[in-house]
Amino acid sequence: MTNRRIPRRKAVTVTVSVLVFTVLVGAPLACTVRSGPADEVRRAAPAGAAAGETVRTDAGPVRGTRSGAHRIFQGIPYAGAPEGRHRWAPPRPVRPWKGVRDATRPGPLCPQVPSQYAPISSTEENCLVLNVTTPPDQRRAAPVFVWIHGDGAVGGGSFFDGRRLAERGLVVVTVNYRLGVFGGLALPGLEGAGTFGLQDQQAALTWVRNNARAFGGDPGNVTVAGVSFGASAIAGHLTSPASRGLFHRAVMASGEAMMDMPAGAMGPGVPGYPWYVWRTGREMEDITTEMTSSLGCRDDRPERTLACLRALPVKRILEVPHIMNAFQAFGYGNATLPELPPTALRTGRFHRVPVLSGATRDEHRTFVGMMYDAVGKPFTEADYDRALRTAFGESRAKRVRAEYPTTAHPSPGLAWAAVITDRMWARGTQAQNDALACHVPLYAYEFADRDAPMFLPLSGGFDFGAFHVADIPYLFEDEAADPLFTPAQRRLSATMTGYWAAFARTGAPRGTGLPAWLPHRPGPVGRPYTQSLAPQRIGPVDYRHEHRLDFWNRLS
Repeated sequence: MTNRRIPRRKAVTVTVSVLVFTVLVGAPLACTVRSGPADEVRRAAPAGAAAGETVRTDAGPVRGTRSGAHRIFQGIPYAGAPEGRHRWAPPRPVRPWKGVRDATRPGPLCPQVPSQYAPISSTEENCLVLNVTTPPDQRRAAPVFVWIHGDGAVGGGSFFDGRRLAERGLVVVTVNYRLGVFGGLALPGLEGAGTFGLQDQQAALTWVRNNARAFGGDPGNVTVAGVSFGASAIAGHLTSPASRGLFHRAVMASGEAMMDMPAGAMGPGVPGYPWYVWRTGREMEDITTEMTSSLGCRDDRPERTLACLRALPVKRILEVPHIMNAFQAFGYGNATLPELPPTALRTGRFHRVPVLSGATRDEHRTFVGMMYDAVGKPFTEADYDRALRTAFGESRAKRVRAEYPTTAHPSPGLAWAAVITDRMWARGTQAQNDALACHVPLYAYEFADRDAPMFLPLSGGFDFGAFHVADIPYLFEDEAADPLFTPAQRRLSATMTGYWAAFARTGAPRGTGLPAWLPHRPGPVGRPYTQSLAPQRIGPVDYRHEHRLDFWNRLS
């Protein structure tokens, strides 16, 4: 999602899809271990920035800007342009350049179309670029914090201003990667099918390993972090053989890796799915056939189909309705993702790194507001009954209504948001945290500021609470949210960036002046622990009780 206007810096994008992909979660986990493994968008540099900072990368020197005590480098290519015969192919190395490359402005966004929450577009394929913000007073190699934005159909790394985190002593890297159909298309025999966006991120992490030192970063201490679809990508990196050794810690904000979706949860007519972001190779191929059938490239020989699709202008491909949203998923059963990631996470077959993982208190209010009340379509009692029956069937719907009566909520829309927040988001988050915590240090959190500034272009009288992605402006500077912060919210932001920086530095969110945060240890000998993050209180919360997870596990 985006701000109320096209901003210089955009805070975040979220996953909203016509074809939504979900993941099955089960009862509470027992810890067991098994063996095995756009048009180009140009924006001005930040206010007060001065040009003249030059750093040599492995492909050539780049000149950035200085903003106060920070050095900022934008639009640095980390892979070759994925166009022509390189469209829908693994990322290729950057061709070295002569002279000093200008890195004072953002590079182009990857192809995308405007959405309800992000009025931006691009048709530029030469878009695999990243941005680097360095901390002030660098006296030793700093931890590197690599940010993967969400949604998978819109957005770009340049919308995330890394200065707030860099102030904490981190080298911050934000990344563009191929989105939608350009990142997920699949055809029989196509190398990398369904995982091109994930491979782009791996190429960016490889660039970080090779170039971090030039920017004062430590290539031996890299944290990969992301939100929503970007956090789900990190689950892919945790299980992908090609990501081994490219990062040493992981942060997952509102990740969907182990989340399922009841029918109708993402809107009327949207069916339920057993997986949210993971699809088999065959399923990705079926999506490709369905979404590209109107482009005139259908052929029984996949190589002919591919050649035809590669020859089409980007603009023509983007004209197919919903073609970007339909590919908000990753294909598995291939070299990049050999195994279904939730299975690998549950059984311990993933890269063992410390993880910081959490969600917001009211995740699904974003989607209910965006589909109904905030856009002038009130969600009624009749809508609530119909949605419950669609999602859970007649008999279970009655049990859910008894557990979540509309009389206990300000409106039917907020009752429905609570149902899906608990059933889908909280249950999936808890399953993810429990699975990871069986094998690695895991620090769980819940962002609980129910007065978080609404910086998205959504109006109407709807209480969004601690909505999906509400936490991200507390980590990255945002021109729409920042002026709305209260003093208490600014203190929360300072605490959160302190936690995140400490985790990136040491693998644990602990530091001088920071409230205690215990690790999450599920199972008979451990204690599940989730840290609540709110202006009025930072401390433990009974996440299972708060989101009625025992009820949902009994109902399933």
